Amino acid sequence: MGAVAYYSTRHFLITDRQTAALHQAYANAALLRNALASDVPNIDVQVTSLDSGSGTISLLNKHGQWFSTSLTVGEASLPSALRASVSHFHVATQTSLINGSPAYSVGVPLPAVASQYFLVVSLSDTQHTLHVLLAALAAAAALTTILGAGLGLLASRRTMRPLTDVSEAAMAIAGGRLDTRLPRHQRDRDLSNLASSFNEMANQLQERIERDARFTSDVSHELRSPLTTLAASLDLLESRRAQLDPEGQQALDLMTGDIGRFQRLVQDLLEISRDDAGVNDVSFDNVAVGELLRQSLAAAQRIHGSPTRATLTIAPDVELARLEIDKRRFERIMANLIENADHYAGGVSVIVAERSPSTSAVVISVIDEGPGIAETERTKIFDRFYRGDASGQRGAGGGSGLGLALVAEHVHRNRGTITVGDGPSGRGVSFRIELPLAEDDV
Repeated sequence: MGAVAYYSTRHFLITDRQTAALHQAYANAALLRNALASDVPNIDVQVTSLDSGSGTISLLNKHGQWFSTSLTVGEASLPSALRASVSHFHVATQTSLINGSPAYSVGVPLPAVASQYFLVVSLSDTQHTLHVLLAALAAAAALTTILGAGLGLLASRRTMRPLTDVSEAAMAIAGGRLDTRLPRHQRDRDLSNLASSFNEMANQLQERIERDARFTSDVSHELRSPLTTLAASLDLLESRRAQLDPEGQQALDLMTGDIGRFQRLVQDLLEISRDDAGVNDVSFDNVAVGELLRQSLAAAQRIHGSPTRATLTIAPDVELARLEIDKRRFERIMANLIENADHYAGGVSVIVAERSPSTSAVVISVIDEGPGIAETERTKIFDRFYRGDASGQRGAGGGSGLGLALVAEHVHRNRGTITVGDGPSGRGVSFRIELPLAEDDV
């Protein structure tokens, strides 16, 4: 708008000034022609008496003799193209610099008296006016832009703030804080409706998750009693194993294996349901990394009943570093990772503990040399009941698909992260657990 206003005004001012100068030149030329035709004396007085107005200069060329109303503007000041055109009996106009200032020159031939008349109109005042106008428009444009940007920013923040609240609330719910709700907006009906719809959706989602968790917990509790009875009956049969024929012993082995897997499944379901319901408390202890890893490996060996073949490597600067951690949950993490490697990768080969190069944390890598995990499955293996290529294969690993889901849950409860990558040699899998150091060790 500023540019349009400036160029429109500029065109109007310049065109108006040029039109007025042309009319004045014709009028002055007519007066001079009449005076010269009457052979009046004192031609210079006749030229000076012309009503040229402020900022105008008149020049007369009569038989090569020049008369001017200005001491500084003469024949040499006029553009040569203008003088040449007028000498060929053409009315001519031209804008040029005369003595360093813009000027509009009009040339009118007077063939009847063998003369030429020139009117020079200074455009300095017009140029000054345009400069002032340009500065005013530029300042107005800048001020308008700043005010517009400020108002736009305020309006966009006011408009986008509810969407930011929705995004933050959705992220909180995705992170497990199911009680997150949006505040009601009393002044804006649309935002109030949005908050009400979102909160209703969150309520239904929370109820559904809690209902599923209660169902899982109830089913798991109901299964514990018959499983206990079956386990006791199997113990009795095992005590009389020698009295069974080979086929009976084989059937007993199958029952023992399946009931053992069933017991682990129920225990895992109970653990997950307690975490979902928030009744599994986290009890943090301040423990040295080296001591924690050795105790966890010993606990894993007791659970599995056989020693692990893994080589434990602890960096010197990590050996005595302290962690605030739930030891029970960490022992379960290591036990499940070792069990997972035993089932699918031939066992854990190396366990490495070292400081994170970028954060105040300890990185514990549990590495095997098995067939590896496809990149497309690495984000899925921590899902509940996901067993990848081994699912559906009886005896492929005997897992329930809950072991790694529990690992991810326990790592999260200990304020850590777990990722999956390739082993150092390009073979196998590396489960990388990152746990924050205790505050006095940071």
